[in-house]
Amino acid sequence: MGDSIVNEGVLYVEDLQVGDEAPVRSHVLTRTDLVAYAGASGDYNPMHHDEVKAKAAGQPSVFGHGMFSMGLLGSALTDYVGVGNVRHYQVRFAKQTWPDEHLSTRIVVTGTRQEGGEHLVDLDVGLHNADGEEKVVGRATAVVSSRG
Repeated sequence: MGDSIVNEGVLYVEDLQVGDEAPVRSHVLTRTDLVAYAGASGDYNPMHHDEVKAKAAGQPSVFGHGMFSMGLLGSALTDYVGVGNVRHYQVRFAKQTWPDEHLSTRIVVTGTRQEGGEHLVDLDVGLHNADGEEKVVGRATAVVSSRG
């Protein structure tokens, strides 16, 4: 699933500002991704791997699993905030993804706060194609460190 852009350091609440963006993760969706994800998830809906059946159903082609897209975005999110730090992650599938589409993540800081003794960062998250068409949109909250 593309190159991982792991945040080598620690995110500190004092360093975060509204509008800050996480590193972008990009990935070109392949038919192999669709088959591999079907095998891993057990989702063998033919709309994701059978071109003939997808076209017979009125689709222009097979299309990507929504949960694959959510996972791609989620991986970029955990690379940014750290594995185990996500407290909330919610998305809406806005548009289908298609083979050979170039997908990129966008994760933007919308605020920071303290709650229950934890320092939290709120984020808008999204996945879009090369034309800027939003495929997945959502929000996330993660715990971050504090210098104080």
